[in-house]
Amino acid sequence: MIKLPSIHIGKLSMLLAILVWLSLLFVDLVRLFGLLNELESGIAAEFTWVLEILFFLTVYLFYNYSINKNSQNDFLNLIWRAASTGIVAVFVSIMINLFYSLLGDSHLFNDPFLKNFFYHVNFALISIFLISSALLWKHLILYQKTKRVVKQWQAYELAMLGAMFFIFFNKNSFDYSFLFGFVLLVGLAVILSGNLKWIPYLTFREKWKSLLFLFIIINCCGYLFYQILLYSDRGMFVVNLTDNLFLVSLFSFIFIYALFCFLVTLFNLPTSSVFEQKLTEAINFQRLSQSIQPEESEEQVLDILVDSCMSAAYADAAWLELGDQESTKGFLQERFMEKEMREELSEIIQNQKLAQEWAVENKPENLNPLSLRLSHDRFESILLVPLVINKSAIGRMVLCKEVRDGFNKEMINIISTFVRQACIAVENHRLLNQAIQNERYQEELKIAQRVQKSLLPTKLDHNETFEISAYSNAADEVGGDYYDTFKLDEDRYVMIIGDVSGKGTSAAFNMSQMKGIFQSLIQLNLGPAQFMIKANAALSRCLERNHFITASIFLINTKEKNICHSRAGHVPTLMHQNKVGKSEYLGIDGLGLGILRNKQYENHVEEKTFKYSSGDILVMFTDGIVEAKNEKSQQFGFERIRTLLEVYHELSPKEIQTKIIDALHAYVGGDGLIDDDYSIMVVKFSDE
Repeated sequence: MIKLPSIHIGKLSMLLAILVWLSLLFVDLVRLFGLLNELESGIAAEFTWVLEILFFLTVYLFYNYSINKNSQNDFLNLIWRAASTGIVAVFVSIMINLFYSLLGDSHLFNDPFLKNFFYHVNFALISIFLISSALLWKHLILYQKTKRVVKQWQAYELAMLGAMFFIFFNKNSFDYSFLFGFVLLVGLAVILSGNLKWIPYLTFREKWKSLLFLFIIINCCGYLFYQILLYSDRGMFVVNLTDNLFLVSLFSFIFIYALFCFLVTLFNLPTSSVFEQKLTEAINFQRLSQSIQPEESEEQVLDILVDSCMSAAYADAAWLELGDQESTKGFLQERFMEKEMREELSEIIQNQKLAQEWAVENKPENLNPLSLRLSHDRFESILLVPLVINKSAIGRMVLCKEVRDGFNKEMINIISTFVRQACIAVENHRLLNQAIQNERYQEELKIAQRVQKSLLPTKLDHNETFEISAYSNAADEVGGDYYDTFKLDEDRYVMIIGDVSGKGTSAAFNMSQMKGIFQSLIQLNLGPAQFMIKANAALSRCLERNHFITASIFLINTKEKNICHSRAGHVPTLMHQNKVGKSEYLGIDGLGLGILRNKQYENHVEEKTFKYSSGDILVMFTDGIVEAKNEKSQQFGFERIRTLLEVYHELSPKEIQTKIIDALHAYVGGDGLIDDDYSIMVVKFSDE
């Protein structure tokens, strides 16, 4: 099935309406010719009635399509379309009457065919005016439609459809059935005319225009109906419009609804300004709700707030300032107010006893707007409105009026609502910015975490005579624990483990400094004690006074099988001696780096060299492991680490490390949540 494009419906219905009207004109003129010459035309009256109905339907289709296509038209445009159609119909009717008045008593004046032609022109224009106006009324009636109103309109349309075919039953005669149908349709029209919900939404200016247009429509209805009555008195017309129930009922519907609209609009005029004010307030409230965007500032919200409050209170001037209640010095917005005038009014307000009590006795969260009288040449009343965010007053807005007692209760309530919404918007903006800043901070911490992990070695230097494994975990995103290895030559290797005081980013920054110092000094082939002295001197220049670093350094000589060790305040290192099957902590003293920042530090550094055997194990760790606490606030402790090493000393360094870390997590609760950074290095010397 081929579907006709919707764009052609209007043109097709208009073309059909013109063809039907021409057919109706031709048929009626032929019938009139037969009547005048007492000839049988062969065309029944029912054929004329059918053409009338077809004309009504095609006009209905054309205007229904045209109006629906432009359904976004506002109320005023809809009324104007009805009025303009009526003006055209009245103008043509007046031109026809003027034409006949110029003919005088000529033969053409009495010509029945010419009269019938002009009669059919009036019939077409009146039908167009009535049908198009009815469809326009439909859009107004169904504004904010309900199920009840839709059913009422559907019932009216069905009744009007029946009125089209009523002529087949009463044969163009005015009888009781005609009167009953007319009363029924007028009753339905009166019920529909009560739907006037669109009128309150007109502005004051639009209501005056609508009154003019409705007045035109009412007069057009009256004039055109009067012309139909005149035509019915003249006789010799095949089509008698006064006996057409459909047209007469449409006349009544258009007239009644236009009259209702006119009267209601007229009575609504005094309240129009109030409604417009309420509508403006609602729009301003919406603007305040939608004004804050992530990329915008608070100033935009406060700017809208001042304008909205001035509009709601009909204020003559205003200003807004940020700061505390006692000294609001942060000026931000002003309207119709010069600086000198603002400073003068501020001084007057500060001297007002009522304003002082209002600011002192009330808590910020309980502050309400305060209306004051002023002894001033220009402004006689002001309204102080506090701006409160999160139970803290961030400033105030001052509205000024040139009349005394210019702020009533309703105005103050509206302004309070505006201010609360604006403060919520500002608070949301600040929270949003804080969330964005926190998110950015989290991203930066992730970057710092990746950078810090890159500072720890991915490969630990060693040869075939020993194995080594290491692990580190930060309590926060980044931490201050550090370990590293360095190969001096084929037989000598350096290992270091350190712990920066504190946690977080500052500890991580100091840890990076420690790495730089280690990588620089260790290449000087220094002994452990000399390394600590040089490292303390270097760190003393860059560490803050309240920061220090503990460290343990080991110089392993695999050829001579000895270890040279120095400790700077770090936790002791655990060593398992395979020959005796016993684990002991290495006893050596030392002061943390950065605690003593002069040459006296050299007196607090020790260096010790000891032998190792095959199967011996070194376990180096930070205090985060030792000081980790369980639910009873008991520390993991040194002895628990020693016991674990004696139990698992036959395992590889990686396995020993895993056993200790698993035991640590189980001790603190199994989830690994430890308050401090912790690191561990395990070195195992190969068996012979």
